Amino acid sequence: MRFVNICILCFIFSNLSAQHIFHGPLKKNNTNPRYFTDNRGKAIYLTGSHTWENLQDMTSASEPVFDYKSYLDMMEKNNHNFMRMWAWEQAQMAPWSSEVIVVNPLPFARTGPGLANDQLPKFNLTKYNPEYFDRLRQRIIDAGKRGIYVSIMLFQGWSQDRIDSKVGNPFPYQPYNVANNINKIGAPETPEDYDDRPSLHSMLIPAKLLLIQKAYVKKVILTVNDLDNVLYEIINEGGATEWQYHMINFIKETEATMPKQHPVGMTHRGDKKMTNQILFDSPADWISPNYTPYPWKLADSIRITSFKEDPPEADGTKVVINDTDHLWGHGGNHKWIWKSFLRGLNPIFMDPWEPLPGKKNDDKAEGWLYNSDGISKDDRNYPDWDLIRRHMGYTLDFADRLNLDRMIPHSELSSTTYCLADVGQEYLIYFPDGGEAKINLQNGEGKYKATWFIPLINKTIVAPKQITGGAIVQMESPTSLDAVLHLIRN
Repeated sequence: MRFVNICILCFIFSNLSAQHIFHGPLKKNNTNPRYFTDNRGKAIYLTGSHTWENLQDMTSASEPVFDYKSYLDMMEKNNHNFMRMWAWEQAQMAPWSSEVIVVNPLPFARTGPGLANDQLPKFNLTKYNPEYFDRLRQRIIDAGKRGIYVSIMLFQGWSQDRIDSKVGNPFPYQPYNVANNINKIGAPETPEDYDDRPSLHSMLIPAKLLLIQKAYVKKVILTVNDLDNVLYEIINEGGATEWQYHMINFIKETEATMPKQHPVGMTHRGDKKMTNQILFDSPADWISPNYTPYPWKLADSIRITSFKEDPPEADGTKVVINDTDHLWGHGGNHKWIWKSFLRGLNPIFMDPWEPLPGKKNDDKAEGWLYNSDGISKDDRNYPDWDLIRRHMGYTLDFADRLNLDRMIPHSELSSTTYCLADVGQEYLIYFPDGGEAKINLQNGEGKYKATWFIPLINKTIVAPKQITGGAIVQMESPTSLDAVLHLIRN
């Protein structure tokens, strides 16, 4: 009996040792609200890859089933700690392809009677598919074992017809299409989620459908509420503003009576009617803006910045997760990662880790998608993408070593304009093009240890001499490549 008890204890401890230990859910960091914190009170910087099939399989005749374990292996290898977990609402088809793409599993049970447009049993919107929720929970747990936070996408703007769609229309295969469910509940088919027209994701839908959507959201919450590594995102590139605000408040009200509360995010819809100010004014805890300038800089004729060319300083109004998805789609480079980090933002990358079904890489008509070697931006091997993956991990390593609670963007303290600083104690300066820069240490008297990091070759160089503060100092990078200078007071 004693031997059995020892074996049981060994099994428990071996499983615990294989898991990353989170210290409660993420929550507002009152000390430095550009980042989240947990029960330890230390600022937590988020960065990592996300990709379209990390929850559901999107299968077609031309593509294999997504390998979730290999994807997690890549994230862990590159020191990532955040992903968006994509959700699709349609049973088949997609706006980017005429190829038949089947999405599985979906949240609702297919009980019939009768057949939906895909010739399978109709959905019952009041009964749930355990396969979907079991997979959702298990994949979040598996990511947690690698130290990865997961933002659960609840709805999908690309799961209905869109003005910018080319050949495919998912709406005929939506569970919320009245032809596909036994509940006789649906919404009008409209191309986009603008605030001034009826939409699948708006407050103009029938009251019964809104209740169905909220019941589904509550089911998700009940499935994962006990997990610490959870965030929520209302919808990807869709959703009327009022409806998104309503859903954010619904999640907060629902979790308020539950053991744990998790951050709720709102991301840009991708149309010209939505300004970034709508995100900043929202009840969301975190946001992902579009590439347009900060609203209050629109009238500034001297310096207008965007979240992709020259990311603006985060002011702490919201935690800003700067996502390539809403800036380029496929885009960005390793310098953008460092620029975002040094401006107090949390950069993430939409990663074509495995091909998106129906998205062929051989369409040379779209020349901008290819480099000089003919490699597509839809290909995981596009040269910039591996650099982005690795450099997100490098920034996370710095974030873990810095006193991030006190590090504030101070563009004015460096002629490079990229500087995080706890003035008088610690400075991190980015040199995008190497060369020289003036660093303002006038309010930081004392001696500083200087360390250079050369990201492209992953090399650290400790400067032979200490830097004397109390003045503006001239610093020369040891390389013509981009470089990071870390100054810390002795």
